[in-house]
Amino acid sequence: MLFTLPQAFAHGEQIEVGGGARGPVQLTDQQKQAIALQSAPADVREIHKELNINGQVQLLPNRQADVDLRISGQVKALYANLGDTVKAGQNLAKVESRLSGDPPPSVTITAPMSGVIDARNVNIGQAVEPNTTLFHISDRSQLIVVAKVYEEDLGKVKVGQEARVHVLSYPDQVFAGKVTLIDPNLDPLSRTVNVWIELTNEKDVLKPNMFARASVILERNDAALAVPNGAIIEANGERFVFVGEGNTYRRVEVTVGARNDEYSQITEGLVPGDEVVTQGNRQVYTLWLTGGGKQAKEEKPATADTQPKADKQTKLEKH
Repeated sequence: MLFTLPQAFAHGEQIEVGGGARGPVQLTDQQKQAIALQSAPADVREIHKELNINGQVQLLPNRQADVDLRISGQVKALYANLGDTVKAGQNLAKVESRLSGDPPPSVTITAPMSGVIDARNVNIGQAVEPNTTLFHISDRSQLIVVAKVYEEDLGKVKVGQEARVHVLSYPDQVFAGKVTLIDPNLDPLSRTVNVWIELTNEKDVLKPNMFARASVILERNDAALAVPNGAIIEANGERFVFVGEGNTYRRVEVTVGARNDEYSQITEGLVPGDEVVTQGNRQVYTLWLTGGGKQAKEEKPATADTQPKADKQTKLEKH
């Protein structure tokens, strides 16, 4: 079965296309099914202009402390272990001094702050010297993401801007943060500046050195007309979508505003409710390029009644 002026379509099907006048594309239900065409309405949603940056979760400098010793001695008792949550003033260890005495004088080491013991560097019976760090304690209720911003984007970032943070361990969870510091120094090798994004460690799930991806909100828009990113085609310096009405699909140029990982804001070209093609739009674009995609029509094979007269005469002469 053949079709005139064939244009490859999908699954081996071929359809007739027009001769160059780029107009609306006409598709039958069968053709739409062949290219798995899908669409979605342009609708109003929250979408912000964002800057995506990568970084690592780190402890806040003012929310951690080393527990040091000021005398020489021997560790006689330990009251806390790695991973324990302690309160300020809680006993952590007992150290017996090397000074003479009967019994020798001892010192009880207490926690200087509340938090988690994330390092324990001594064991019972161990000899210790002045300035030995016995423990490290960190308060992890508030953490920072230290992210790198490239030089060309630095002017967009301001202290106080809101940010949304994702980590690999909890891909479906969003952690709300805020830009609290922009490093005054620029790394001459990477041409980046460190930016601190402070956030609350809800349920204590974030841990130092986790990889994080942060989206800094540059401009807020709580009622933006938006379409899925996959609906937008970029070609020859233009951006456009295909809007469907029944079996007719027309090309509409659009102006794109803010974008996130799923949606793009449309500032010109569409109105709420416009049904845009989100899957199969590349095939529709191919048809549009070749003339608008007239509906396929079958070309019937030649019969005795339709056979050219010259062919009939040739056959008679042979007989």
